[in-house]
Amino acid sequence: MFSGAHVILYSQDAEADRAFIADVLGFPHVDAGHGWLIFALPPAEIAVHPTDGTPQHEFYLMCDDLDAVLTTLAAAGVETARPVTEARWGRLTAVRMPSGAELPLYQPLHPVAHSL
Repeated sequence: MFSGAHVILYSQDAEADRAFIADVLGFPHVDAGHGWLIFALPPAEIAVHPTDGTPQHEFYLMCDDLDAVLTTLAAAGVETARPVTEARWGRLTAVRMPSGAELPLYQPLHPVAHSL
């Protein structure tokens, strides 16, 4: 029924963040015209969590080894935006994109659906 998912990140410096995703993170992309890059993502999954507050959406890049990813990104000059937190279900942190926005990273410690 569906052929994929399209995620939109809003940025106060879209050109710099696009270059970061292309050049530092190494995501393949197409140019939709005039430098408007659209990136291929790794396999994805979606979860629905309960909330008592206003519903919101979150986006995380998943990785198998968070420490290795952070070491690689640090070598490329990427700043870790917050300390790694440990939870029963996973390890979380974020890196800083050129615009100043945080890009959350997640190492799941539970079964993942994207490998089905």
